[in-house]
Amino acid sequence: MTHTLFRRGLTVATALLMLAGMGGLPAAATGEPGNGTHLPRPTGPHTVGTTSVQLTDGSRPDPWAPGAGKRELMVSLWYPTASHNGLRAQYMTPTESELLLEEGGITGVPLDVLSTTRTNAFAGARPAGPKRGLPLVVLSPGFTKPRTTLTTLAEDLASHGYMVAAIDHTYESVATTFPDGRVATCIACEVPHDEAFWERLVTGRAADVSFVLDELTRAHATWNGARLVDPSRIAMAGHSVGGASAVTSMLADSRVRAGIDIDGTTQVPIPNSGLSRPFLFLGRQSQYSPDSGGGAVATWKRDWERLTGWKRWLVVAGAEHASFTDIGLLAEQLGIDIGASLSAARVSEITRRYTRAFLELHLRHRPQPLLNEPSERYPQIKFCTPTTSNCV
Repeated sequence: MTHTLFRRGLTVATALLMLAGMGGLPAAATGEPGNGTHLPRPTGPHTVGTTSVQLTDGSRPDPWAPGAGKRELMVSLWYPTASHNGLRAQYMTPTESELLLEEGGITGVPLDVLSTTRTNAFAGARPAGPKRGLPLVVLSPGFTKPRTTLTTLAEDLASHGYMVAAIDHTYESVATTFPDGRVATCIACEVPHDEAFWERLVTGRAADVSFVLDELTRAHATWNGARLVDPSRIAMAGHSVGGASAVTSMLADSRVRAGIDIDGTTQVPIPNSGLSRPFLFLGRQSQYSPDSGGGAVATWKRDWERLTGWKRWLVVAGAEHASFTDIGLLAEQLGIDIGASLSAARVSEITRRYTRAFLELHLRHRPQPLLNEPSERYPQIKFCTPTTSNCV
């Protein structure tokens, strides 16, 4: 569904961009487009810095391109900073923008238009915080989508004092750009998408997550800011198959203390022995309400019974799949209808708020009444009880 929404949105955007005359946007390298799309401001007290690092796992070949040799990953990091150089980070590269537009079959717009989205984090700013003092949140995007589509959530968490690491799972995204200029495209897109494929996908993502955790928590990490990560306070969240991968990663790696699945059909079942660590399901009411039909909600019901610790099942009335990511936000700013009755800006606000509440409760042990019952401030959020197929 994400493919369909994105393709439809950008087709409409073609006319809007041409009418608005947005072809003259400032160079993306400045990170300061003055009249383009933008991400909402973070809600926390901290200024946010960001950087990207290349990590190479010498212990395994790439699962999608064995001939490429060792598994290479690009990881974006967001964190609190006390100083910056004034240059906001680029949202994505012109090449990544071009390939994402081509995947949607879009022509007639500047191919680098998505690279000019205004972000809030400052590129290369020095990380700030006590040694081993920042909880770490790993983010995993949907299939074919680059890690940058979760930037709004990442920036917000960093502004509240979290270290955030978003992973581009190489050859599963339309484009992953490495520092030497190589661009890895979506080899996994060419594989038949049967049940075995999705199991292979989430299992590989769990291996990627464990490797990134190794790199960010070892004594002599390559990236200097890794010294701020508290290895005892790690959580994972993801969208779509990235959310499903949170389950797989928690099963594979006990360091992931809590997990969030944002609108993702789970792939590998939780074993009968159960999973006792905290978990949050957050999804569309139309798709993931317990009384809805289809196989997607059935996977949540199956896993819900095997989650033996703290758990919540929340649905958002009026949201669509793309509403939870930057894709919905950017489409909305261009006047594009993605099929949702609730604005993407509102869904983004809800996603950020409830994600942060979950992390505050389980990584910082701060009570969060928001997670106990419905809220008058967020009436679109429904608390579901699968055993009674009831959401209130």
